[in-house]
Amino acid sequence: MAQNKDFYAVLGVSSSATHDEIKKAYRKLASRHHPDKNPGDAKAAERFKGITEAYQVLGDADKRKQYDEMRRLGAFGGFGGARPGASRGPRPGPGFPGGDGGGFRFEEVDFGGLGGLGDLFGSMFGGAGRRRNEPERGQDIETTLEVPFRTAAVGGKVTIDLEVTEECGTCRGTGAAPGAKIQTCSECGGRGTISFGQGGFAVQRPCPRCLGRGQVPSKPCETCNGAGEARARKKINVTVPEGTDSGTKIRLRGQGGRGTKSGAPGDLRITFQVLPDRFFGREGLDLVARVPINIAQATLGSKINVKSLDGKKVSLRIPAGTPSGKRFRVRELGIAKGAGKGDLIVEVEVVVPEKLTPEQERMMKDFADAGGMKY
Repeated sequence: MAQNKDFYAVLGVSSSATHDEIKKAYRKLASRHHPDKNPGDAKAAERFKGITEAYQVLGDADKRKQYDEMRRLGAFGGFGGARPGASRGPRPGPGFPGGDGGGFRFEEVDFGGLGGLGDLFGSMFGGAGRRRNEPERGQDIETTLEVPFRTAAVGGKVTIDLEVTEECGTCRGTGAAPGAKIQTCSECGGRGTISFGQGGFAVQRPCPRCLGRGQVPSKPCETCNGAGEARARKKINVTVPEGTDSGTKIRLRGQGGRGTKSGAPGDLRITFQVLPDRFFGREGLDLVARVPINIAQATLGSKINVKSLDGKKVSLRIPAGTPSGKRFRVRELGIAKGAGKGDLIVEVEVVVPEKLTPEQERMMKDFADAGGMKY
């Protein structure tokens, strides 16, 4: 039942879990139950939805704080810290048939006006916390997007394929099959909410039978099984800003889930993960290119050519006696970001031959003996 949603239990973590522990648990479960890995498995899809729902609350510091407070007050039918002597189950308050509040003064609480708690409370029960005829904003989506190193450095576009929860296209969010009759919900009397008491007060929660709509169809929609929403895929072209690094975040307004009843669409929040490059590394805005040279070049000196990020050749003089790991800096050939621009750092790696011919070995020994080097 909706009132028994314990998001900590859904993610398999304790209520004292750190943000990183919650994030790690979410990623593990989401990967296991993702619909793409379980095609046609309705239970996996429902499990994935529940995991995502839990993380959207526990993964947000403010929402988690509000959830923990509601949980502590016993708003979820048995989870959290109801005070000693308070009933663990729903209890009737004033106006409830046969109930005197057990000596407590029950207050009917509507979370709709408590600084966003109404939206949070509604999201805990399938997004049905608003009045049934009001527009509802679409789902916000958070995702990680892997981008190639060079695209992240100079900027570009990457296409992302998302799965979102949207209003069912068959029933238009009503949950009713085509031609079905719409009836007033007998559970809530058409209000869309029901009251239950816990720990000394009563709260309003969305009706579990009609999902807050106040009405139920004679036959549920077969596409969404009466939920009024369905999973859908969408492709979005994402602009990657120049100088993007791993952990960089952007927010695309209106690119999340579609709203219901003419509600505004949600947002898409993207965290970039930059893939490694086979040649370049990165230190801030500096590019690091590791270039192999042979022992003769390192000993006698040499001239080498190095390609910059834009493909231009850069000539670099290697002095005689250059050790492995020596770095040379070429100004302003690094990564640009805003008004700043990094440098290109060339780090040489002296590569020694793995095998010598007898003649090469003799000459190397002569060289070592002449220089007084032990071997």
